[in-house]
Amino acid sequence: MSERFCLDGKAVLITGASRGVGAAIAVEAAARGAMVTCTARSTTAAPKRIPGTINETVDAITQAGGRAIAIPADLTSPDDIERMVAQSVEQWGRLDVVINNAAVTFVGDVDIDLKRHDLIMAINLQAPLLTVRAALPHLKAAGRGRIVSLSSQAALRPVPGLMSYGMSKLALERMTTDLARQFHPDRIAVNCFRIDIPVASEGTLANLGDVDLSDWEPTSVPAEGVLWMVEQPDDYSGYCESMWALRHREGIMESRAEKEFAKKPPLLFLQGLHDIDTENAFAKDARKAGE
Repeated sequence: MSERFCLDGKAVLITGASRGVGAAIAVEAAARGAMVTCTARSTTAAPKRIPGTINETVDAITQAGGRAIAIPADLTSPDDIERMVAQSVEQWGRLDVVINNAAVTFVGDVDIDLKRHDLIMAINLQAPLLTVRAALPHLKAAGRGRIVSLSSQAALRPVPGLMSYGMSKLALERMTTDLARQFHPDRIAVNCFRIDIPVASEGTLANLGDVDLSDWEPTSVPAEGVLWMVEQPDDYSGYCESMWALRHREGIMESRAEKEFAKKPPLLFLQGLHDIDTENAFAKDARKAGE
């Protein structure tokens, strides 16, 4: 077993870092001494409907004494992906860690508009693959690297209204296990962090009505778990870890909610119809998001 991976002095690129878990990861990585590149479409010059920009994330980091830059990027554009990686390496002189956090979803099942389905796949699955391709030469040059992608409980549980989203996340987990084996000889660990405890991110809250948030965690909690995965030794690779399971197995991500989420999520791919009549908060949230 090799030594743990230290973030101090390392260059970290995080997609979807304008808000939510991505922004929380960026802030915490910088606090641990990393040089952080925050990428997303939302900027001060071109803000989106949901609050949060990469410039605000960078400001929070630099005001705390950390090092960070903002690089706008449209992850549906292969050229933009190549450019964001190149500019990050140009700024820091290296690249050590890639966090594939950005994701989108639209409500729909078999009848989902095909353009929306394609967009989900482009951002949630193809963009992480293209980001890894662009980053790989630089991760190898660093001599040691880390890739962590963020998944969802929807990868394992069929959620009404989130079929395409769940498909993209399950495929992302499968890609993780392949990449881990391909990159292990280069000391590049590849893992996936599955959020299966409710997290109060800006994107999620913007699409919800009046819901009970008493057992929802702030974004700093999953950020802690993602960076725990980054800092593990090289042989910790090829894992698709549940946030819930990591909390209980490793004693990390202590709850900061009013009350701790107690319902154990599925840890393996859920098959059959045995839970079809079970009240599903995720499905209710998906329906509300589409109203």
